[in-house]
Amino acid sequence: MSVSIGWYCEAMGFEVTFDDGDNPPGYVGLRRDGVEIHMQSHPKTGWAEGGRCVYRFMVDDPDSLLPEFRARSSMFADRDVDDTAWGTREFGRYDPDGNALFFYRDR
Repeated sequence: MSVSIGWYCEAMGFEVTFDDGDNPPGYVGLRRDGVEIHMQSHPKTGWAEGGRCVYRFMVDDPDSLLPEFRARSSMFADRDVDDTAWGTREFGRYDPDGNALFFYRDR
């Protein structure tokens, strides 16, 4: 959880708005430009292991967002903004936990 929190803040410019006070945190809120992400860990048995999510963020300008992310983190160095067959302009990346993140706008 700590690795992911650091990555979202450093690589994508989010700020921690709250956490549950645990060390490491088990529930955290992050915010950037009016977008809020809540992250919660589930270390208890009975929770699915390895389940990953896909998050799609509609943004005004993926072409200007990608260079900002590249300046913050080398993890975006090999990413490009592309026009898709389904009518969007977008780029994507996996976060440290293996969740897929896409930043897009309609063409």
